[in-house]
Amino acid sequence: MKNYDTEARSRWGSTDAYREHEQKTKNYTKEKWAEANDGLMAIFAEFAACKSSGASADSDEAQALAAKLQKHITANYYNCTDEILAGLGRMYVCDERFQKNIDRYGEGTAAFAVAVIEIYIRGK
Repeated sequence: MKNYDTEARSRWGSTDAYREHEQKTKNYTKEKWAEANDGLMAIFAEFAACKSSGASADSDEAQALAAKLQKHITANYYNCTDEILAGLGRMYVCDERFQKNIDRYGEGTAAFAVAVIEIYIRGK
């Protein structure tokens, strides 16, 4: 985790979102971190189930997951604006570490999540 912390600080340390993240999470216990992170990954498992069910990226079910993801990030890490959510989505497929982690719930889950997020943002 230290490597990721260092990378995140170097990439986004000067942003308002990063400062908000530091403030919001500074008193997180190990258990709170696990709860927040497990909740995030549970949403990706839901994206995989949605994809596997044959739902399209623009379905109500899929779009509700994009909203759920944005709310979870805002509640647990920092204010996840539409712009930030779109950037995260791109990172989910452009950074193989993220893609591999998300795709553990099913091949193509990261790409599906990005498609859902893109439609969600455009529809707002």
